[in-house]
Amino acid sequence: MVGGAEQRRWPLWLALACVACLLLCATPLVVGAIAYNEVAAGPPTAVPSPRAGEQPAATVAWLRTRIDEVLAAQAVALLRGDEAGYLRRVDGAATAVARREYANLRALGIGRWEPGVFDGPTRRADGTWRATVRVEHCFGAADCPTLPIRFATSWADRPGGVELVDLETSAAVDGGPRPWESDALITAAGSRVLVSASADLGGSLPSVVAEADAAAAVADRYAIGGTPARYVVFYAGGTQWKRWYGGGRPPWTGGYATPAGFPRLGVVVNAAAPGRTLLDDLLRHELTHAASMAGNPEHGDDVWWLIEGLAELAANGGTPVARYEGLPEVANAVRRTGWNGPLSAVHVARDASQAEVSAAYGVGFLAVRHLAERFGERDLLAFYAAVVVDREPVDKASRRAFGTPWATLQDECVAAVRAAAT
Repeated sequence: MVGGAEQRRWPLWLALACVACLLLCATPLVVGAIAYNEVAAGPPTAVPSPRAGEQPAATVAWLRTRIDEVLAAQAVALLRGDEAGYLRRVDGAATAVARREYANLRALGIGRWEPGVFDGPTRRADGTWRATVRVEHCFGAADCPTLPIRFATSWADRPGGVELVDLETSAAVDGGPRPWESDALITAAGSRVLVSASADLGGSLPSVVAEADAAAAVADRYAIGGTPARYVVFYAGGTQWKRWYGGGRPPWTGGYATPAGFPRLGVVVNAAAPGRTLLDDLLRHELTHAASMAGNPEHGDDVWWLIEGLAELAANGGTPVARYEGLPEVANAVRRTGWNGPLSAVHVARDASQAEVSAAYGVGFLAVRHLAERFGERDLLAFYAAVVVDREPVDKASRRAFGTPWATLQDECVAAVRAAAT
């Protein structure tokens, strides 16, 4: 947040959250490979027209096969970098959307794109056919692990074959729309990061890329399962922040990490968040989530303190505890409530007050910092990996990583929090 020199910076917690997107659970549908030239060669046999009010099963099955063939040809063209081929069977309102999506997917480094009809097609009143398409996709290498996405499409049955005439974005209930579906993106690469933003924020990209590259060097220290080859950041304007990945974030959130089809979690940052002047802190926090969570942000509240505490440790950049900006809120909470643990009960409700959020993040930071100072970051990461990634019981992980029962260390962490807050 921009302000005069006398203005106190917004607390970092205003810009922090690790929020998981809703993942689809349906069984993956993988379309077999179809050679592009074979699919594109010549129109298929004309489809019989159904009688009014009827949808003959044979017609629906025939159309489903034809749509799957077009989708498979599009996939080959997309991965090959053939825009004309990708758009060959696209017409009408779908053309601009498909062209934008193609450009975004290529810029982000699409590695796999395996589409197929998930539901339908069903005939609409205007004579077109509506079908839900499911795509297993990922960015990176050709063998990257995929995530599913579903979206609605409309098709016209024409003498030359079926054509895509309308292409919708995935719905919020399915964790959409994704940035590459809904906006024309400008994407810039740094040495360790890829940053995408809508066109109106393109002028900010050089500075964001520089900040993200610096943050990546810090996040690498906390990487579990190897250092990420590249971190991906979506830099969201106000409209995009409310829409991307379902929107609806708690008002105190300025960034989050989410499954996005990349080898690690993608990061979304609100360009207009309070604490805008703390972009470096925010990026260190969120990229540490991407580095440390092994691609899965879904965890119980009982480990919230550990997940957010590690990210806060990275964000704080090694500055003294006395300079931690959430410390006054921690002190107020300890004095007001007499807080004495346990750490497993520390988390943030969606409607929490600013003071409650700041205090919760501060408790996590102070507890994790105590463990790092007591045992070193290597043992801390071993403990974190066992609890967060491998889902081991906390006492078992504590004995293995630290050689000490968790009950003993929790008492130490709580004492360290209370001591810092006095």
